[in-house]
Amino acid sequence: MFLETERLVLREPTLADFADSYAMLSNEQVMRHVGGKPLTEEEAWARLHRHAGQWALLGFGIWVVRDRGGTYVGEVGFLELHRAVTPRLTSVEVGWMLAASAHGKGYATEAMRAALAWGDVHVRAAPLDPALVRGRFEAIIDAGNAPSIRVAEKLGFTRLGTGEYKGEQVVMFRRG
Repeated sequence: MFLETERLVLREPTLADFADSYAMLSNEQVMRHVGGKPLTEEEAWARLHRHAGQWALLGFGIWVVRDRGGTYVGEVGFLELHRAVTPRLTSVEVGWMLAASAHGKGYATEAMRAALAWGDVHVRAAPLDPALVRGRFEAIIDAGNAPSIRVAEKLGFTRLGTGEYKGEQVVMFRRG
């Protein structure tokens, strides 16, 4: 499955994406709002497999994003992780993460607009946890991640309030 925008190509992850993904996930600047620390090679490898597995099992997941020239931009898409966030998520989660070199260029908004348009049609029919509400999406964002909060607002997400995930305060958003 792949999507295209004016500047970007979104496609399912492959093993060939590992080096670029690991470079992003091991970058302190990128990870400061996503768990607070860079991932190890082992953690990044497991994450790539988790993303590929979601596509195989659920028919949706995280896309790798590259610009039209093939340069790695980051990852965006849909997650069903059964996160132990309080309060609990009630819909499929969305997320985005960009390589440091891609920050501030509007790529997250552009890629997520395409992903959400696709998700509005395809994620509703996916085999989901029956407790989740179909037809809407939620996001959790580190309370200190102002750029990501701005992306959520540009995408039409409404702030629900704060929550807690792994001992950290997060801002919770919903669309739909």
